[in-house]
Amino acid sequence: MHRHPAAPAHPPRDEDHGHGLADDLPRLLALAAPRRRVLSWLATVAGSAALGGCGGGGSSDTVDTSTSTTTTGTSGSSGSGSSSTGTTTTTSGSCIADPQETAGPYPADGTNTASGSTSDVLTAAGIVRSDIRSSFLGSTNIAQGVPVVLTLTLVDTNASCAPLAGYAIYLWHCDRAGNYSLYTAASESYLRGVQVSDSAGQVTFTTIFPGCYAGRWPHIHFEVFASQAAATTGRNAVLISQLALPSAVCSAVYPAATGYSASVGNFAGVSLSGDNVFGDNTAAQLAAMTPSFSGSVSDGYTASATIGIAR
Repeated sequence: MHRHPAAPAHPPRDEDHGHGLADDLPRLLALAAPRRRVLSWLATVAGSAALGGCGGGGSSDTVDTSTSTTTTGTSGSSGSGSSSTGTTTTTSGSCIADPQETAGPYPADGTNTASGSTSDVLTAAGIVRSDIRSSFLGSTNIAQGVPVVLTLTLVDTNASCAPLAGYAIYLWHCDRAGNYSLYTAASESYLRGVQVSDSAGQVTFTTIFPGCYAGRWPHIHFEVFASQAAATTGRNAVLISQLALPSAVCSAVYPAATGYSASVGNFAGVSLSGDNVFGDNTAAQLAAMTPSFSGSVSDGYTASATIGIAR
């Protein structure tokens, strides 16, 4: 059998070893140089890959100037059941979808009865009007009180707060004594009217500051319809809600203006947090549902609010 020679007990010595450090140093440096070049190349490749991953192909001096739009959900419950609202924020502002609320017992929109018969003022001639202070069905009496010119802007919260043109808004509220026309003031038809939104999504009503009756925070009712043709019954409304009147204006009007004496005591007995409509709304909803006012008791007020609908 052929045998391989046995492996030496120790590796062979370098035949050239023994010439001293002066002779070995150049060889060691020569062997190390290629390794340094490889390490340097690997570092360069790794650095380039890292820069490519961070830069996304663009210059590090590039600034993102795009406009962002964010939508957040806010859950809350309205006076007629729970609701979910969305807040849309853009670089130019924000809007929130108004919650659905009850129309209350005095809508005169064809959904209930008054004096034993169905009351639907929406089908009456003359309901489309801006100045709603006078009655227009039989009586022509004018509701007395502190004048208010109220502008409402209708926007789409699902389209960056874009204005909604061509929509009909039906608005109604009580008089300064807390009575509603066609119901507790049965012979009157004042303080009710319909307007159609213009290209800016706006409607304007000339009315009076409502009184405060027992058990409710001072408020204004409204219904929104997709068109004037659809505004024939409350069942067609895309939104039924209410506006809360600012506490500071109520406190200024009720003690000082003629005809509001009953409102002083009634207002002292109510609160937003305890109201059966506004009490369960979020802070953002209440802010949107409260019009901004400017003016005085003696000169009257101008007011405005934005109504958001998620279309």
